[in-house]
Amino acid sequence: MMYRSQVVGCGAFLPETILTNHDLAQKVDTSDEWIRERSGIEKRHVIAANQTCSDLSYLAAKEALAAAGVDASLVDCIVVATTTPDHPCPATATRVQEKLGANRAFAFDVQAVCSGFVYAVAIADNFIRTGQAKYALVIGADTMSQVLDWKDRTTCVLFGDGAGALLLKAVPETDDRGVLSTHLFSDGNLYDALYVDNSVATDNQRGYIRMQGKEIFKNAVQKIGEAVEKALEYNKLTADDIDWFVPHQANKRIILGVSEKFNIPMSKVVLTIDQHANTSAASIPLALSVAVNDGRIKPGNLVLIEAMGGGLTWGSALIRW
Repeated sequence: MMYRSQVVGCGAFLPETILTNHDLAQKVDTSDEWIRERSGIEKRHVIAANQTCSDLSYLAAKEALAAAGVDASLVDCIVVATTTPDHPCPATATRVQEKLGANRAFAFDVQAVCSGFVYAVAIADNFIRTGQAKYALVIGADTMSQVLDWKDRTTCVLFGDGAGALLLKAVPETDDRGVLSTHLFSDGNLYDALYVDNSVATDNQRGYIRMQGKEIFKNAVQKIGEAVEKALEYNKLTADDIDWFVPHQANKRIILGVSEKFNIPMSKVVLTIDQHANTSAASIPLALSVAVNDGRIKPGNLVLIEAMGGGLTWGSALIRW
């Protein structure tokens, strides 16, 4: 029998501490107006000193399992997409496995920066399609505040912390609901456009994000557009068929640019960047959770997700919810 991955649970977690643009203006030479105009961000969540990436991942995963009504003991695979693991090794996913009590699962991390969640969905989907997993937990989690130079106003205002998760279940391929396709890309020639400047992470100093903002912006709409086109062409669909567009929440101007390129009305776009900022691999599942919980995304809806991140990496996935 051939299988496909169906989304059966969605969860999210955001740290309690909130930093508004006005708060940041007390720390660095910036203003609420400057940040809103360039990014669309109003506030972001930041972890407490005693919180880790695995803490956020566990709480998001726990909510996804509860939403699906599935016990952690049934999970076969856990994939955590993160740029900010608890430690350089072992994988943060194994800590999440332990916290959940998902003892039968194999667990590992994926590093594709802001594209990580799309990559993780693609990997988990392939495990399900080949019959190696019945239930796969896909988590996007990042504590970006730990890699920010709080003196660099071009980067420190853009990011936030959080985690989101999807539980995927193997269903017969004849079921029309599920992950229809995934499409991944990368270009190492643009490696230096976005990176963390410490080659070896330690507990005391992970390094800081360094970004060539103009280079990232210049490539974003083109490369994201490439991934969107691939998803639509592969499934013989048009942008008009999409019920909900859930992009990586990096910059409102980039999201508007992609929406305009494909004539996707903003009424079909899920935007959370104003409330969450850029949470890297967590941004798409956080946005999905918001739209599922408020009733916008319903069973049977066609949902398009996409992201671009450091590497450069980018990709898309088309899901019949």
